[in-house]
Amino acid sequence: MPGFRYQAYNVEGKLHKGVLEADSARQARSLLRDQGLTPHRVEVIAANDPASGSRFRAVTLSNTEVTQLTRQLASLLEAGLTVEQSFNALIEQAEDERSRQVLAALRGEVLAGNTIAKALSAFPRIFPELYRTLVAAGETSGALPRVLSRLADYLEDRALLRGRLGLALIYPAIVFAVALCVVGALLVYVVPQVVQVFQHAHQQLPIMTRVLIAFSSFLQATWVLWIGLAVAAGVAIHFALKRPNSRASLHRVVVRMPVIGRLLRRLDAARFAATLSILVGSRVPILQALEAGTGVMTLTPMREALATATRGVREGMTLSRALGATGAFPPVMVHLIASGEASGKLDEALERAARTQQNDIAVRLAAFAAIFEPAMILLMGGLVMFIVMSILLPIFQLNQLIGK
Repeated sequence: MPGFRYQAYNVEGKLHKGVLEADSARQARSLLRDQGLTPHRVEVIAANDPASGSRFRAVTLSNTEVTQLTRQLASLLEAGLTVEQSFNALIEQAEDERSRQVLAALRGEVLAGNTIAKALSAFPRIFPELYRTLVAAGETSGALPRVLSRLADYLEDRALLRGRLGLALIYPAIVFAVALCVVGALLVYVVPQVVQVFQHAHQQLPIMTRVLIAFSSFLQATWVLWIGLAVAAGVAIHFALKRPNSRASLHRVVVRMPVIGRLLRRLDAARFAATLSILVGSRVPILQALEAGTGVMTLTPMREALATATRGVREGMTLSRALGATGAFPPVMVHLIASGEASGKLDEALERAARTQQNDIAVRLAAFAAIFEPAMILLMGGLVMFIVMSILLPIFQLNQLIGK
């Protein structure tokens, strides 16, 4: 039974929107009238409907919603419900119209004879290629509930890692921005007002005060230029990241950075290992798994290294040897993969490698946050002390002259 998205008015003229199931649009209108509603618009929800395809492609779900949907679908299928019954339950439980629209469209496609993976392809913005590849592998192997459960675990771990990274980077960025604004305000607005006191004093100012006055005058004359340069640099980087060649050059520069480069490489390696673990555990061929795993890596040099490793595997090399030959992946990860290949438990070894990399990233982020916070406090305190001392030293000299 297909789903329909409707807009209808009640007796008070209030507009109601929602989703319902019916055999036809006529029956959907009849059901609305039975509820005391006057139908205004009734549209079939089908992912392959040419009249509504563009609207469905615009529908988006958050990462949390996709993870929750995946977990619930896995639980329902594990409980023995059919795919149709599972989607019916999910539609009934959905709390917002967007989720109901997506679920009803997926259900309609499945009832029309398509696989779940094929139905998901109508929503590429919600379900990326990796997601669809895993679902297709689960349907082919007959282990869809287990694959969906592992996929939900993967999505939760990825969201947790992204949250840790965000917390580790957002706080230092806020501290740095506040420190920059405070020091800038002192130099541009406060210092010039205080310096006027010394203009009529016929005495040699201390070197610290002269440096401060010169730097303050420089900022007063050029602060607009610096803001313009910062905005221009941001816009240039934004457009450069959209061009493959420029993006690759920027990524190579970032990868060579001592701390950030190593952290981002390990982050890509963790994503790759976790993805490959699910793909291999779902009986996806290794070459196809490697190609799908490329999509989760963000750095161009890491993508190029994986492409080189894929060619090596295609030519007969083992995965561990091919990855180790690139020099881009952590040695611990390569050794764990080699151990998994020797024992025949590659998926478990890859999962262990992903956990190892994630734990290493978490430790490094915690250490970075622990060092950055006091460092910024000391730096800001030093700058403020320099400004205060530069202002107070001439005052002390004036008091000494007056005392004499």
